[in-house]
Amino acid sequence: MSDSPLNAALRHFEAAEANLVKIERVLAEIESAIPKGIAFGDNHEYDDDCRSFYALLASLPKIDHWKPEIALMDLDEIAQNRLDAQEVGNIECLVSVERQIGEPSRQLREYRYRFNQKRRELIRDALNELIDVIDGNLRELTKLLEQQAESNEAVDSPAFDDLKGNVAQINTLLGSSVPKPARWSDLHRHMHFGMHGDLHAIVEHDWPSVKAGLRKSLYGEREPVPVEVEDLGALVSNKPRGPVATKLRWENLTDENFERLLFTLISSEQGYENPEWLMRTKAPDRGRDLSAYRVHTDPLGGTIRQRVIIQCKHWLSKSVGATEIAVLREQMKIWEPPRVDVHVIATSGRFTSDAVAIIEKHNQSDSALRIEMWAESHLERLLASRPAIIAEFALR
Repeated sequence: MSDSPLNAALRHFEAAEANLVKIERVLAEIESAIPKGIAFGDNHEYDDDCRSFYALLASLPKIDHWKPEIALMDLDEIAQNRLDAQEVGNIECLVSVERQIGEPSRQLREYRYRFNQKRRELIRDALNELIDVIDGNLRELTKLLEQQAESNEAVDSPAFDDLKGNVAQINTLLGSSVPKPARWSDLHRHMHFGMHGDLHAIVEHDWPSVKAGLRKSLYGEREPVPVEVEDLGALVSNKPRGPVATKLRWENLTDENFERLLFTLISSEQGYENPEWLMRTKAPDRGRDLSAYRVHTDPLGGTIRQRVIIQCKHWLSKSVGATEIAVLREQMKIWEPPRVDVHVIATSGRFTSDAVAIIEKHNQSDSALRIEMWAESHLERLLASRPAIIAEFALR
């Protein structure tokens, strides 16, 4: 098998991380050898550790044109600086010396942070694709659960072997830079035993939890959104006035980012569970872009879960017309099982009057399927109360 560019890139990251781990350990030994007080004298092990540190530091590659520039102090230099600060008797001088001693550790932590961030960026697209593939594996395996087999009966399906292989790929991609999500060990344990009862646990509990954790770790809530002002108080003190734009800049989005925006929207709402992509953005369009379960909880009647399919159409100059609706109704059969309860057509454009009339007539019929229209105006109303999402996708 030929070496893929991603696999080659992972090898480079693994080599860099091997040296990073070594230099972190060497620095820990260096710091542990530094006396607590003022002590002059030679320490050959300390000097050797410093030489090893510089050799490892030279091996670390730059990250976006940056790498630490670290100069270690010898023990006599540390002792002299402490003595000088003590003679001055100024607390600021004492603190400054200790900060200088701890600066290599701070620089190395900065490199580790940037390394982990860049590795997440490297694996993001591949991991998203694997998540989609595993969703497909489990949709195929769910059919086995409908056969009412005994819980202690072994799962016999090529899709189960594919599931194991795809999860193994995710494990390799995560490495040490991305923490393992909740129920990760449960997922592996159930795959190992491979009984129908284990499959049920994977489908209902393990994978939904793992998938949510993976999505969250790759699109971190801590990643900053650019802010173009230094002082919000100064902004307010200028008393800005004028009309407020309600129309969003949909042209700033690609097809994929339009899907991701909708995925972020349903993932952030408590009334939706287990959101997933059902097809890749550029695949032949059957309308199955996003899937989720809409949850209604009634304190008297209990909890109702409806399967929702969301078709994403990032159309800026074209409206969804009667032709698209007719094709959609024919495609409903290929989406089941499980049953589709609600179909949402989300567009950055509009719906023609004919399309609206067809949908309204359908929803007034005795069909169990409900069709919802999320036009640009509807999406803009939804996002108006979610300014964080507007900022994240640069829609203002």
